[in-house]
Amino acid sequence: MASTYLTRTLGTPTNNKKWTLSAWIKKGHIGGDINTLFSAGGDSSNYQQIWSNYNSGQLQYYSQVSGGSALGSFRLSNRLRDVSGWYNLVISFDSANVTDSERLKIYINGNQELDTSVGGDLTYPTQNQASLINSAIEHTIGKDSYRNASYLDSSVSHLHFIDGTAYDASYFGETDATTGEWKIKTSPSVTYGTNGFFILKDGNSVTDQSPNTNNFTVGGGTLTKTEDSPDNVFATMNPLDNFWAGGTFTNGNNTIATGSSTASYSTGTLGVNTGKFYWEVKVSSLPSDVSLIGIASELTTSNSKTLGTNATDYAVYSYNGNKINGGNSSSYGNSFTLNDIISVALDVTNSKLYFRKNNDAWMNSGNPESGSTGTGAISIASSSTTPTGFYFPSVGDWSMSNSLGFQINFGNGYFGTTAVSSAGTNASGNGIFEFDCPTGFTALSTKGLNL
Repeated sequence: MASTYLTRTLGTPTNNKKWTLSAWIKKGHIGGDINTLFSAGGDSSNYQQIWSNYNSGQLQYYSQVSGGSALGSFRLSNRLRDVSGWYNLVISFDSANVTDSERLKIYINGNQELDTSVGGDLTYPTQNQASLINSAIEHTIGKDSYRNASYLDSSVSHLHFIDGTAYDASYFGETDATTGEWKIKTSPSVTYGTNGFFILKDGNSVTDQSPNTNNFTVGGGTLTKTEDSPDNVFATMNPLDNFWAGGTFTNGNNTIATGSSTASYSTGTLGVNTGKFYWEVKVSSLPSDVSLIGIASELTTSNSKTLGTNATDYAVYSYNGNKINGGNSSSYGNSFTLNDIISVALDVTNSKLYFRKNNDAWMNSGNPESGSTGTGAISIASSSTTPTGFYFPSVGDWSMSNSLGFQINFGNGYFGTTAVSSAGTNASGNGIFEFDCPTGFTALSTKGLNL
């Protein structure tokens, strides 16, 4: 969450002219101010930091030493705007190298990035310049170290820091022989050096998992655990599909606060055309009964197009529990209001959709485990006949005069920053939910897609 950061003052380094940082990052919202991943230094004339400009999506590394840039700088032309998956970022620093282009290398998902031609810059460190990163000063993860600002809005996993060796990206990831995707090495073979550390390996632990004991501490905010990881990517809501006027996406894009001049919907980052999936939506702000929860087959194209307007959108309406599809409303289930939790069970294989309120009986006496019979289900069109061939989780607003809030649990076990009170069962062992997941259903994640 905003204002969360980690801190540690490093000791005397093995070699502060050589270091490597590797981290897996899943970006939060697109837009806003600078978001700092890693920083060292205590004033505006002496610092090093790695950050992303969310307005442009450009990754940047910047340094000042007595007001100069002897430690180099870069701003990549490539724009990192994917909020649905994880990036592996590797920075390799070696000011001792005689070749200037070998002194600073940047890798994203295994590829060395050299293009700074569009609004970017690239300068290499002065040879043998001592680095502030890896010196015996305070280092922060998640905020600017000297301004106490520019907090990171991203999820971070498997963060390695190497003291005394400049490694390339192949030590931390590899190309999957089947998919061609860059995938994580969970136990890389590296030498950490005196100041090296490995944190955020499993969940939100800041305990060093390297042979050292260089633990970090939470300096501010709340460090929230997530099941979302580089080897099992969970759905979130998608800020790139956003016609919410003034709407904001927080908590890893699993919380949405809408604006008050729109009646639109937003969709999730993962779509499905087969399988059985379960998620939960908590209504966190509801000035009047105007919210919609359901699925959509395509992205919204207007800030006044409500969920359920399209022929292959399906939702339940908070005011009376009616189902809405193709602009038509008819009796179906239960009304819901502030702090109610709505379970959604989507059986794309059998073209059925089910809703439940607060772990009561499924609406319309439904039974998600009834398969093709579809007892009490909302029958949906085959995904093959939708405009995209997929269905996406969706939440929406019926009125242009209200501001709503939704907290979605796709299996991370949280509504906002609050953990579920007592986790229900999940037949597939994938995801943590407030209530029992129907047998045969699973979390909407890459692991779930492949069960």
